[in-house]
Amino acid sequence: MHLGFGKYVRSDRVTALVPIEEDRGPGKRTFVHIEGETNPIIASRSEATIVRDLVGEPKEITQSRQQQEILQDLLANLSQVNGTVRRISRDEGKLDLDRLEQRIRQVIEEE
Repeated sequence: MHLGFGKYVRSDRVTALVPIEEDRGPGKRTFVHIEGETNPIIASRSEATIVRDLVGEPKEITQSRQQQEILQDLLANLSQVNGTVRRISRDEGKLDLDRLEQRIRQVIEEE
């Protein structure tokens, strides 16, 4: 199974996948634990794409899950934007962050 950046493992040896939450960046998306190995391998592919390859999950389901994760991340970041920045982005940039945040909440709740 391909883990990205030329890293491969046998899929039957994968025992756990842990998304990297902190210090995540290019080439650092998922910890892949391998049977018989003490330290995990760092994969550049997301947990969802690795799982899809392991179990053959349909691409549409994986994409839907990834979209939900992106929306949740965006919502968390939007909640930290202060009122002054929101007002400037709305008045000067025509980007209403309050409306965007509300719409994201509606979409997440519908799922």
